[in-house]
Amino acid sequence: QVQLVESGGGLVQAGGSLRLSCAASGRTFSSYGMGWFRQDPGKEREFVAAVHWSGSTTSYADSVKGRFTISRDNAKNTVYLQMNSLKPEDTAVYFCAGFRGFPNVRNEYAYDYWGQGTQVTVSS
Repeated sequence: QVQLVESGGGLVQAGGSLRLSCAASGRTFSSYGMGWFRQDPGKEREFVAAVHWSGSTTSYADSVKGRFTISRDNAKNTVYLQMNSLKPEDTAVYFCAGFRGFPNVRNEYAYDYWGQGTQVTVSS
């Protein structure tokens, strides 16, 4: 069992930066790949980024590539999402989630565990 808690969301002006953190409980964190999704009210949950258990393989949505960076620190049981050059369209609730193996990481149904989400609001 893995429990995930996100933090670091908030209000920022367009062009600014935020770093989201996702702290995981459980000794098996290092065996899980981790991903970030986001969801705006009335819209479907959208894949943002993912990193495999070793940290060596990452994936990004085209909309955030070059602006966002996902990383993990297995010693701290934490995964991060550094978000730079934020745009108003990045406004959403951001969720972290955990997966095992080598699924299609862009598919939310590949994930076994989810956090409760943290709100990110980017003002224009």
